[in-house]
Amino acid sequence: MTRAERYAAAGAVDGDDRPDLCGHDLQPVFQRLFDRHARDVRRYLASRAGPVVADDLVSDTFLIALQRRASYDPARATARAWLFGIATNLLRQHARAEIRYLRLTAHQHGPPVAHGHADRVADQVDAQARVRDLAAALAELAPGDRDVLLLTSWGELDATEIAAVLDIPAGTVRSRLHRVRRLLRARAAPKTPHSLEGERIDD
Repeated sequence: MTRAERYAAAGAVDGDDRPDLCGHDLQPVFQRLFDRHARDVRRYLASRAGPVVADDLVSDTFLIALQRRASYDPARATARAWLFGIATNLLRQHARAEIRYLRLTAHQHGPPVAHGHADRVADQVDAQARVRDLAAALAELAPGDRDVLLLTSWGELDATEIAAVLDIPAGTVRSRLHRVRRLLRARAAPKTPHSLEGERIDD
């Protein structure tokens, strides 16, 4: 099947979700990609590596996307998933910065200063404790497990999209996610037994 046929089969020609990146007039196409996805990509990067690193990585993500546009296959993944894949690969090159940021987050979230109703103060303290514990746990995960969890939780990608991002079967995504959530629940059980309840990943 030719590339054009794959585009047609995916219903992707000139589509916003699966755009044609092989055309001649790319400026409006990439402008739409940036307008639509840059904020989400930055939020994902900032959550993992901090806002300073994220600003640079967002620019790098879209620059690499432009340079490697010929490698994008719309029949395989949405443009959003493709961009998150580039961003995730860039994060791997900044792994030490990510781990340092997560550990710093784990140490910085101390008891908040709050005034007013006692229940509200208690909720804030509990939330700070959850952030602290989660950041510490994330720093200890294997890189592949951390990618699956955070692409789900912070990137809001589904199993099929994550499989395309990481180039692994969707079943592997689900098994990794199940294992990681079980580990995090076990770690959080004494303090926050319900902190991860209700999370799911779509097929």
